[in-house]
Amino acid sequence: MKSRLRTIFLFLMLLSPIVVHAATIEQDSVGKNPIEEIISERVVKRLKRFNEIDSLYIEPQKYNFTFMLQNTNTYESYTISNENGTSVKFSPDISFRLGPYFGWRWIFLGYTIDFSHLGSDKKNQTFDISIYSNKVGVDFYYRKTGNDYKIRRMKFNDEEIDDIEDIDFSGIHSSVKGFDLYYIFNHRKFSYPAAYSQSTIQRRSCGSPLVGIGYTRHKLEIDLTQLQEVVGREVGEEYAESFADSTFIAERISYSDISFSGGYAYNWVFARNWLFNATLSLAFGYKRTHGEREKERFSLRDFSIHNFNLEGVTRFGIVWNNSKYFAGASAIFHTYNYKKNRFATNNTFGYINIYAGFNFNKRK
Repeated sequence: MKSRLRTIFLFLMLLSPIVVHAATIEQDSVGKNPIEEIISERVVKRLKRFNEIDSLYIEPQKYNFTFMLQNTNTYESYTISNENGTSVKFSPDISFRLGPYFGWRWIFLGYTIDFSHLGSDKKNQTFDISIYSNKVGVDFYYRKTGNDYKIRRMKFNDEEIDDIEDIDFSGIHSSVKGFDLYYIFNHRKFSYPAAYSQSTIQRRSCGSPLVGIGYTRHKLEIDLTQLQEVVGREVGEEYAESFADSTFIAERISYSDISFSGGYAYNWVFARNWLFNATLSLAFGYKRTHGEREKERFSLRDFSIHNFNLEGVTRFGIVWNNSKYFAGASAIFHTYNYKKNRFATNNTFGYINIYAGFNFNKRK
């Protein structure tokens, strides 16, 4: 081993003067390296081409920084069912959040405070990062909900039970984390940032197909003992037996989702400085569920075509933007489905944003 290291070291010592000498010969009298100049010019050209837009359709951002206040109202629901026709839908009350956001060109960071749960132990956590450009966009998000769920709907043998609607249930906790990456085809004329990050202005109506890839990890914990107690108290003990762990689901569910999506987005400029966007994407996702009865390790033998499911992402936005000041609202909803022989889950989460802000530090 030592002899090999010594040989490699001697080879590098012999090679290094040749490399330095070659670089010295290629430099001109000013001391610049032509190769470096060619590479830097190509990089600059590619960056310009990457951000190239049609000025008849899109007005570029005139400022470097953005500040805004945003109100976020979040919605989430979990519906769990088994093959016996027993299903329960859980969802918390819609939360009211308010906080500042700060943007620098493509990057938008923000943090909101949950005012609907101030002074209580029912606190949720939400964090998101969005990066937008003409061609691509990426959203990173993390959501963790507390113990403020309610039972919204319940069925036994496919018959709905009305007596148990909107019953408080603190025995459920969930979290969602992941990212969505998407590519916009008609990026020279269509501006997604104009609708959702206010970094450009759409001057003429235009649409574009888009494709994307996403990954999410969902965790759900349910206190089945508490669920049996609530059902027994509100409906009857005969119904509570349906939620025994052996006949319903595992108390802990964790599943990952990898999806490929495609859709279409359209920006409608219905008046000067006004924009309405509608986006619909369908995703083909592969899910793997981890629970108390699931295998800890995954192999190709565990792959199943039945784990593919259709998902959906919808976005709507309305914006007024005169380049200096802006205001608007947007709504984004995600739907995830997973079905197995033993049970099925459906998770829907989304949020409605209402915001107002301004741009500053004009570009030179």
